[in-house]
Amino acid sequence: MTNLFDRRSIPAAARETRWAAPDGHAIRRIDWPVADGTVRGSILFLPGRGDFYEKYLETLSHWHTLGWHVTAADWRGQAGSGRLGSDAVTGHIDDFATWVDDLAALWTDWCAATPGPHVLAGHSMGGHVALRAVAEGRVDPAGVLLSAPMLGFTASVLPDAVMHAAARLMKALGDPRRPAWKWSEKPGEPPEARAHLLTHDPERYADELWWRTARTELVMGPGSWGWVERAYASMRGLFVGRLLENVRQPVLILATDNDKLVGYGATVRAAARLPHAQLINYGKASHHEVLREADAVRMPALAAADAFLARIAGGGGQ
Repeated sequence: MTNLFDRRSIPAAARETRWAAPDGHAIRRIDWPVADGTVRGSILFLPGRGDFYEKYLETLSHWHTLGWHVTAADWRGQAGSGRLGSDAVTGHIDDFATWVDDLAALWTDWCAATPGPHVLAGHSMGGHVALRAVAEGRVDPAGVLLSAPMLGFTASVLPDAVMHAAARLMKALGDPRRPAWKWSEKPGEPPEARAHLLTHDPERYADELWWRTARTELVMGPGSWGWVERAYASMRGLFVGRLLENVRQPVLILATDNDKLVGYGATVRAAARLPHAQLINYGKASHHEVLREADAVRMPALAAADAFLARIAGGGGQ
């Protein structure tokens, strides 16, 4: 099954366009419609930090084959949606609220143009912003599908409040757009060990490198100190009050306690507070990118997602 789809080309039926945010910023998106009369609903997929939607074409194709209209979009400031930092490879944002605003506006336009039910899906940072937008009532999907959502950092060896204070200090000590960590000797070129953080599948990891070469505008390296500080602020904010309890939609979370990038403990705490959440842990068999893992993980994860989506399409919850 996995060899039938060309992961290194844009499907002929898909359309790559630009969507204008309310302030005019151009956001790159891809839409893959389904023929009238056969569509089951629509999925909006949001990639992670430094990601681009080309990495997820295989998964989008899978859902499209099942009858879902699929759309994916880059975040403002990364991949094909421009840059906000002082160089071409450092990821920066003034505040995660900017991304929530973008998502809310895109969601409104997208829902008006696509068939329901409408599902919001996101990986890592994309999962975090998606969940925040739902919790704040900015979007109202029929269901939420999250892959390894960024709700905490594994690098947070001290309490988040302490780590956040340290990030706030580092941000204030210089240009907040400067990179917060070293990437490699060549700006934007991923370090050799990076593959072992993302997936056990060397071919799928190689696909990402291929796209970075074929479309150089996709290349991104470390996040800025501004991004790190705002990430802590946004992640901590999700756990304040009863924001998570406000999420009444069914939520499926695909994750792993073997994650070396996002904190699994924070995911467990969030899932326990979400009223209608199911959390599946793929353990040592999976790295961070569950949907780009080896088939031994990816196929069961897709099966779980498909069952979840079938319930949404059928009008049922969890």
